[in-house]
Amino acid sequence: MDSRTKLKESLEHRSTGTFPVDFGATPVTGIHVLLIEKLRDHFGLEKRPVKVIDPYQMLGEMEDDLIEEMKIDVVGIVSRKNMFGQLLDNWKPFRTFWGQEVLVPGEFNTTIDSNGDLLLYPEGDTSIPPSGKMPKKAYFADAIIRQHPVDDSKLDVEDNLEEFEVFSQEDIEHWRLEADRASKTGKGVMATFGGTAVGDIALVPAVNLRDPKGIRDVTEWYMSIMMRRDYLHQIFEKQTDIAIKNLELAYGVVGDKIDGVFVCGTDFGTQESTFCDAETYTELYAPYYRKMNGWIHKNTGWKTFKHSCGAVEPFMKLFIDSGFDIINPVQINAAGMDPVLLKDKYGKDLTSWGGGVDTQKILPFASPPEVKEHVRRQCEILSKDGGFVFNSVHNMQATVPIENVVAMLEVLDEFK
Repeated sequence: MDSRTKLKESLEHRSTGTFPVDFGATPVTGIHVLLIEKLRDHFGLEKRPVKVIDPYQMLGEMEDDLIEEMKIDVVGIVSRKNMFGQLLDNWKPFRTFWGQEVLVPGEFNTTIDSNGDLLLYPEGDTSIPPSGKMPKKAYFADAIIRQHPVDDSKLDVEDNLEEFEVFSQEDIEHWRLEADRASKTGKGVMATFGGTAVGDIALVPAVNLRDPKGIRDVTEWYMSIMMRRDYLHQIFEKQTDIAIKNLELAYGVVGDKIDGVFVCGTDFGTQESTFCDAETYTELYAPYYRKMNGWIHKNTGWKTFKHSCGAVEPFMKLFIDSGFDIINPVQINAAGMDPVLLKDKYGKDLTSWGGGVDTQKILPFASPPEVKEHVRRQCEILSKDGGFVFNSVHNMQATVPIENVVAMLEVLDEFK
């Protein structure tokens, strides 16, 4: 069975005795650049710098040779620009704080502040205030909040819509070429078109904008859920209209060359509970998810991908009712996220894209035999009757021991 068929069968919840594997097809299923370098060394692949496709999370590009060695079944297509608004081209060398030589986009320009931390800039323009910071002892960046004083009497919804635009002809041609390329790999294909994530807190600071206006502070945004709900509804309504227009444009050039679309990365869970109550989700978020997912299901054969970290078991039925087909990262180490319960209760309606290995305690800190036992159990539970794509619980991080990743991959071979 080829990779794309394997993905399609799993997304239709059909049992095949195996399951597809993803590392790198989306911004929430990737691998840190340092770990990619270690994996390339382990497999004896050509030594060359890893491309940083997401400097915010320091995720690296998965090249074809590593994809084949890791027996990955899904590839992704992403925007022309990274999270900081920098075109992913004209690659140049860059040395990280941890001593790794990587490749970064030509527009990736940085400075060092008085504390020795790395400052990142919107569109790489160092003449304006920075929008991100990578502490000198860190492995990824944080957003710098650039919140103007908030005057509720002068809030303009258009300020919070600046980053949401209808695709240009360059964008449309990019999606056509990327879909053509990905479809020729024989792998399943996931697209991250962008602009469809309603209220994603990672995007609120708008690190790609030169001078973001509106509500851009994380705390202020969360307070707005209670204090300025009408304002948020106006943002979400207009954002959804733009998103559907872009989905129409994208479908016109990619058609059925892709299998799914990353719709939303808004987190609704903490380690112990949900961020808000079910009523807030249903009233504020669900109408827009239903509208976007409804358009996708009516007009395409794509499956819809919902990312939400944390203890979101109470929201699973709500996600289903909102039209989502896929849940990620299936944070099995959060409260109430027992994989047996999740599979039994929601497995017929939601594909678990993730949950294959705990990245908080097991993958980074357990022994290889413990990793194997854990991964084997997760796969046996979540792959029953289809509806499972193997991935770790969120991105695999820089300092994960390579021997634990190898142990995980050895167990996956048992299910091939």
